[in-house]
Amino acid sequence: MNELPRPLPPPSWRDRIGELQSIPVVAVVAVVVAALAVGGTLVFARGGVGATGAPKVELSLPRADAPSSTDASPTTTSGELHVHAAGAVAQPGVVTVPGGSRVTDVVAAAGGPAADADLDQINLAAPVTDGERIYVPHKGEVVAALANGGGAGGAAADAIVNLNDADETALETLPGVGPATARAILDYRTQHGKFRSVDDLLNVRGIGPSKLSQIKPHARV
Repeated sequence: MNELPRPLPPPSWRDRIGELQSIPVVAVVAVVVAALAVGGTLVFARGGVGATGAPKVELSLPRADAPSSTDASPTTTSGELHVHAAGAVAQPGVVTVPGGSRVTDVVAAAGGPAADADLDQINLAAPVTDGERIYVPHKGEVVAALANGGGAGGAAADAIVNLNDADETALETLPGVGPATARAILDYRTQHGKFRSVDDLLNVRGIGPSKLSQIKPHARV
């Protein structure tokens, strides 16, 4: 009877080491590199998980904060203006108006125009500033250049005042004429009637040749 061939015994560990030693080093290196490449591809394919298994960390740059509303510079005009309203207004004197007001606001704050006010000679839309003097001429006054800007006394230098129609406030706009002299002019007009010429001011108490020379270019009858 023929006997079946017996299986060869498994190689011992010494035999396996010998086999490995017989494989060229280049082949071993190639196998290792291929294994690393395959592993790296799998890592990147899984969405950026690192070699340690930690999830990928996304970096973010700091964003500049939007400026708050409190940092914006104010654009509105605030505060109050103190303006001298003179001439043909109902209540001459210093009035208080909001910042950004116009001449028309000053006239309104002074009680409105007087009955004989000549508003066509002034610019009601002109802006006003703090400390300004606004003069509203009376009808019959000839104003060469109204000073609805500038400081006190500016209107006095430019207004042509009718001595026979002007009230005390209008007379005070004349150079060198204060409240006392203005009342003296009114008293003279009441006692003697209308002035026939500007030179008649020499008959008024407190007005001499020097003061007359200042008044004359700015007055008429």
